[in-house]
Amino acid sequence: MSRSLIALLLTVTLVAACDRQSLPPEQAAPAQPVAKAVVSSGGAIDRTHRGEAAPATPFTAPDGSRVTLADFRGTPVLLNLWATWCAPCVAEMPQLDALAAQMTGKLTVLTISQDLEGAAKVTPFFAKGGFTAIKPYLDDQAALSIGYQANLPTTILYDSTGHEVWRYSGGQDWSGPAAAAMIAEAK
Repeated sequence: MSRSLIALLLTVTLVAACDRQSLPPEQAAPAQPVAKAVVSSGGAIDRTHRGEAAPATPFTAPDGSRVTLADFRGTPVLLNLWATWCAPCVAEMPQLDALAAQMTGKLTVLTISQDLEGAAKVTPFFAKGGFTAIKPYLDDQAALSIGYQANLPTTILYDSTGHEVWRYSGGQDWSGPAAAAMIAEAK
């Protein structure tokens, strides 16, 4: 299969997944007090991967070097998978920038673009957005989205040892008290 066909299929899959506001009925959250998924702000929090080590999937840092999540151990990490074409993703970016500024030294906020065009799309987006605390990390092969089987936006919280606490699928108000309580779960 040609590389362009693979890229087209991946793009169609990611576009179709973006902006899904609720889980399909067959995936609805159980009604248990400590449920596997809890609906919040139109998205869902999933704790079924709690304790799993961060993947070793490389992505590109703003300086062009290749890094993995292991490079950020020592501080909790809020990993946000997003793309410039995803409306809920774009809506979250100013809040994630403010959160990163507020939590400097306590939490690393990694916004990793899944745009297949990489820096050609992301650099102008960041320039226009005027973000000061978040940086443009790139995954132009969408390897993280594929590995996580994630719809966009997906945000994953890792503790300071690099183990998953939860993942959140869908748009979220990262400036509100619900998000603060979720983030406080990382140590």
